[in-house]
Amino acid sequence: MKVLILYATVEGQTGKIARFAAEDIRKRGHEAVLTDAESPTELVLDGIDAVILAAPVHQRRHPRNFEALIAAKRDDLSERPVLMLSVSLNAAFAEGRDEAADYLLEMKMRTGLEPDAEMLVPGAVRTGEYDYFAMQVVRYVVMRNRDYDRDAAEHEFTDWDALSAKIGAFLDD
Repeated sequence: MKVLILYATVEGQTGKIARFAAEDIRKRGHEAVLTDAESPTELVLDGIDAVILAAPVHQRRHPRNFEALIAAKRDDLSERPVLMLSVSLNAAFAEGRDEAADYLLEMKMRTGLEPDAEMLVPGAVRTGEYDYFAMQVVRYVVMRNRDYDRDAAEHEFTDWDALSAKIGAFLDD
């Protein structure tokens, strides 16, 4: 099976998730085609058996260019099984999962694409890369004083085992 992984990344965690998915697919004996949605020379779906879409949420939505590409290729994508990985910090916390689900619902409404499978994937905080203003937004808006090590340069919430299990279930269907 040939699987296209089309992803967008802002701070790098969704890129890391996409590369993990590609490796996981290869370990299962399938072919993975990794494509950054920000720079596809041409998105060709001929010969693609299944698609994994992965994008982060920032300011309550997935990247506009990613959504525009999905909307433009909606008919071609709908001809194949599609797994959508929506990456957000809200997905890491029980009290944030409903909001994370809303981000995905809003993306589906904007693009018109209804994936066959979806997963809310917890993202990461990279405090070592933020300026003072960004740190305050992360601390008081995004994380809402949730428990995490503020002194660590990076805190990853992604559950790699759960992600691998979801990919396996998607490929088996």
